[in-house]
Amino acid sequence: MEKLWLIIQREYLTRVKKKSFLLATFLTPLAFGVFFIVIGFIFSYEGGETLHIAVVDEGKVLGQSIGKDEDQLYFHLVDASLDDLRDNFEEGKYDGILVVPPINNLRSRKHSVYYYREKAIGLEIRSSILQKIRRRIRDYKTQALNLKQEEIRSLDVEIAFQPESIYPGQEDSSSMDAWIAAALGGMMGMIMYMTVFIYGMMVMRSVMEEKMNRIVEVMISSVKPFQLMMGKIIGVGAVGLTQVLIWAILIPLLSVLVSLVFGFDTSRADLAISATEVDPEEVEFMVTQVVEELKAQRWAMILPLFIFYFLGGYFLYASLFAAVGSAMSDDMGEGQALTIPITIPVVMAFYIMFAAIRAPQSALATYSSIFPLFSPIVMPARLAFDPPVWEIALSMIVLATTSIFFVWLSARIYRVGILMYGKKVSLRELGKWIFYKN
Repeated sequence: MEKLWLIIQREYLTRVKKKSFLLATFLTPLAFGVFFIVIGFIFSYEGGETLHIAVVDEGKVLGQSIGKDEDQLYFHLVDASLDDLRDNFEEGKYDGILVVPPINNLRSRKHSVYYYREKAIGLEIRSSILQKIRRRIRDYKTQALNLKQEEIRSLDVEIAFQPESIYPGQEDSSSMDAWIAAALGGMMGMIMYMTVFIYGMMVMRSVMEEKMNRIVEVMISSVKPFQLMMGKIIGVGAVGLTQVLIWAILIPLLSVLVSLVFGFDTSRADLAISATEVDPEEVEFMVTQVVEELKAQRWAMILPLFIFYFLGGYFLYASLFAAVGSAMSDDMGEGQALTIPITIPVVMAFYIMFAAIRAPQSALATYSSIFPLFSPIVMPARLAFDPPVWEIALSMIVLATTSIFFVWLSARIYRVGILMYGKKVSLRELGKWIFYKN
């Protein structure tokens, strides 16, 4: 155990002291900070000169004064005809002419307006014009049809979907809407997918480097191959967790500092709301509902299970990558073929994850969350949908057992491959190494 700890300590300290680790760890948050600054400037950009638009209200539907709409956008009601405004357009008094025809059918849901301009306008300005005219026509129709504003507003109903258990007295833990659970599950599955690839490959490269440098020949004389492999897996995993924790602290901190120092207003992102014509009150209601439903989740169960699947998946795939790294020669192109059988299940699990999010209780989702090569990615994506307890328990047992078996299996390959040089290795050859006697 002492030797294993020394290997873990060496692997960890050697990597965290490297310039490449320090640069990647601290420059990545800085890159995000620069990204936040650029995005802030983009959303805070005012978009050029102020626009003055002449409005020809042929049907007298807009009221007496339409006025200023947004920053840099002004409406001016005029009595002149379209032809007169066109003839005098070169005087530069107006940047565009908006013509609103009369409304012939109050019950029609379609109405066209015409905008005459010399220069093209952006999506945000177009959306602002449409929203302004839409509201004014709505008010005009309301008055013409003798309707009351209060009665019309009462037709807009905000529905809160609250699932309840079919059994009386039993609390329902799945109060989260499907799309929120899908977002949460997809995020957890994505973290697992990236972890398996990034840190699994890191373990493989570490084994290959020491094998090519012949350092392992010295180390293997004092420690067992299994201890060396486990030390690398745990050490590299600890390096990865250290990096992720630093990012988790620095990136949000930098985003807050950028907002405070540069004074960016996140409300400038109203373009996304206005372009999709979403009611701000509806957005506020949705945000409140999301927060309440996130609070209602059983985080005391989800977080420990996520950590379990994180560790189980990491040990399972990292041990396989370590075994492949020990079998690789100096021909990287040839050695990459050995990683294909490992990457295929990861990619398949990634796509199954999306199918499981769409149908979390389907047979595909159920069996995939139990199958050990898929469960580290699929089951975390299903946790937000509250799968049955027996499925979680069975999946955990199978994953833990399989992870231990794969670590043992990889150690059998590792003990032979780590000292094998100059020989092309096939999958069949790897199978023979498993049964070699000590």
